[in-house]
Amino acid sequence: MNNELDDRRIGLLKTKIMRAAMNSKEGHIPSAFSILDILYCLYILLPKKIEINSKGTDFFVLSKGHASLALYAILEEAQFISPTWAATFGDFSSDYGGHPDMKKVAGVTASTGSLGHGLPFAIGKLLARRALGIKSKAYCLIGDGELNEGSNWESLLLASHHNLSELILIIDSNKSGDRALNLGNLESKLVSFDFEVRSINGHSHQDILKSLSDTDIQKPLAVIAHTIKGYGVKDMENNPAWHHAIPSETQYLKFAGELS
Repeated sequence: MNNELDDRRIGLLKTKIMRAAMNSKEGHIPSAFSILDILYCLYILLPKKIEINSKGTDFFVLSKGHASLALYAILEEAQFISPTWAATFGDFSSDYGGHPDMKKVAGVTASTGSLGHGLPFAIGKLLARRALGIKSKAYCLIGDGELNEGSNWESLLLASHHNLSELILIIDSNKSGDRALNLGNLESKLVSFDFEVRSINGHSHQDILKSLSDTDIQKPLAVIAHTIKGYGVKDMENNPAWHHAIPSETQYLKFAGELS
């Protein structure tokens, strides 16, 4: 079960995400809520927390860049960036856009947003480090709808071919893309690509930490994190109408009450 203090912090982060989106009239709130628990575990709770932009250390790539609000909130929580990001999010002159920019934001290792690019980037970076004799792991988070992109399946083949045991692929499986293309039995597909596969509750910190702590295996790891898009706000949960919608002030107060 999640710790009460951690749940309270998650609720505050979600409230801040909503306020940042409201101020800018920009952002994908439900997508951010879908992955926030995963990022919280990666950056805050893992015994070996992810270090960024330091040669030879583990790194994280958020491939579904439209969920940038979650990444900014967690980077603030991990003290990579200032709390002031929320006041300027989405502004024309802001460093904090709807998709993260690695040249502008401390802690962002890849500029993403065009879906299907994050996993190839993570694999290329790992192969380069392997060639240089640098030991590190890559955590790459993609959306299940992003698996509609052929570049991801080519990347899975490449990771398996090179036996990239340094790769931990996390799939945000919130089923939001099923209306367009149902992926079927994702676990069996990944096993056929010779990945170690673990299916978890993507909102359970215990499940997330357990799946990400034991990674000393001899093949690439895929963690299928079953999540709910818009998790924590009933009106948003699994509701396509909220994909890119912004709450009114009245809705914000109601939702913030739920999250508290």
